[in-house]
Amino acid sequence: MLLSLSQWLLAQNPDWGFLRLFQYLTFRAVMAAMTALLIGLGFGPLVIRKLTEMKIGQPVREYGVQSHLKKTGTPTMGGVLILIGIGVSTVLWFDWSNRFVWVVMMVTFGFGAVGWVDDFRKVVHKNPEGMSSREKFFWQSLIGLMAALYLAFSISETTNLRVLELFVRWVQSGFSTDLPPKADLMLPFFKSVSYPLGVFGFIALTYFVIVGASNAVNFTDGLDGLAIMPVVLVGSALGIFSYIVGNSVYSRYLLFPYIPGAGELLIFCGAMAGAGLAFLWFNAHPAQVFMGDVGALALGGALGTIAVITRQEIVLGIMGAVFVAEVLSVMLQVSWFKYTKRRYGEGRRIFKMAPLHHHFEKSGWTETQVVIRFWIITMLLCLVGLASLKLR
Repeated sequence: MLLSLSQWLLAQNPDWGFLRLFQYLTFRAVMAAMTALLIGLGFGPLVIRKLTEMKIGQPVREYGVQSHLKKTGTPTMGGVLILIGIGVSTVLWFDWSNRFVWVVMMVTFGFGAVGWVDDFRKVVHKNPEGMSSREKFFWQSLIGLMAALYLAFSISETTNLRVLELFVRWVQSGFSTDLPPKADLMLPFFKSVSYPLGVFGFIALTYFVIVGASNAVNFTDGLDGLAIMPVVLVGSALGIFSYIVGNSVYSRYLLFPYIPGAGELLIFCGAMAGAGLAFLWFNAHPAQVFMGDVGALALGGALGTIAVITRQEIVLGIMGAVFVAEVLSVMLQVSWFKYTKRRYGEGRRIFKMAPLHHHFEKSGWTETQVVIRFWIITMLLCLVGLASLKLR
C-alpha cells in the first residue's frame, strides 16, 4: 500500500526524491520488520491482558512433564499477536500486485484459522486435545492442496493469465504436459542437479512440505520460546533465498532459477521476523503468553510455502532440522509403541517422552537449556543452508 502511495506522490511531486526509497525491496523489508516489531511490542500487553480477562488459559496435560503443571492458566492463543503484526506490516509494505505474497498470506491465515478453532475448543470446552486430529488434518489438507495446485503452475509463469493458460494446456494434453525446469526439485550443494517432478509430483511434494512444516512447528511449540526463535531464523534465511531467486542477476550468478516476483517474499519474511521477535519478548521464560496452535500452525505453513516458491524444500529440511526431529520423534514413538503393544502385549518407547524436547527434559536438562541449545543448533543449520548459496 505504501509503495503505491509513494509512487503516486512522486508522480505528483517529482522533487520528493526521498520517496524513491520505497522502490527498494531491502528498505521495505527492513521497515516491515520494524513495523511488525513495534506492533507486537505495543499491543502485546493489551492482547495478554484481554486473553487473561477472557480466561483463555492454557490447559496442561496431567501426564506430561510435571514441572509444566504450574503453567496451567497461562494465556494462550498469543499467536494472534504474531498474525496481527505480520498481516498489518505486510499489507503496508509489499507490492499488492504480487501473487506470491497473497498465496503465502492465504496459507498463513488459513492455517491460523484452523489453529484458532483448535485453541478455542481447548480453552472453552476445557479439552487439552482440542480439535480432533482427523478434522484438523482435513482442513490443513484442503488449504495445502489448494496452494499446491496454484503454485504448480504459477512458479513457471509470470502472470495469473498465463498460469490459467498453462493449466488449461495441461488439462487438454490429458494431464501429460511437463512443467518447466524451474519447477524441478533442486538438490543443494550441486550446481545443476535437479529432478523433474511433473505436475502431480510437484503437487504431492508441495502438499507434504506445507502441511508437514505446519505440524512440525506445532509439535516443537512446547517450551517457552522454543518454536518462535527457530521460526525467525529459518524465515529470515528463506527471505535471503527469496531475494536471490527473485533477482535476475543474482539468480543467474548463483545458478538458481529466476522466479519473477519471488523477491517480494522478503517483505513477508521481514514482517514474520519482526513479529516473532516481539512475541519472544513476552514468550521468553517464564512465558507471559503461549503461541497456541493459531500461531504454530500458521507459521509452519508460511515457512513451507515460502520454501516451495523459492525451490528450497530440501534446504528447509536442513535449516529446520529441529522441527523435523520433533515431528519424527512423535511418529517414531507412536509407531513403535503400537507395534510393540501388538507384538508383545505391552507398548514400549524409544524416547522417555515425545516430542523430543520433553525427552531431554526427562533426561535432566532444564527448560532453558533445551530451548537455548535448540536455538544454537538452528543457528548453525541456517548457516549450513545459506552456505548452499555458494558452495555448489
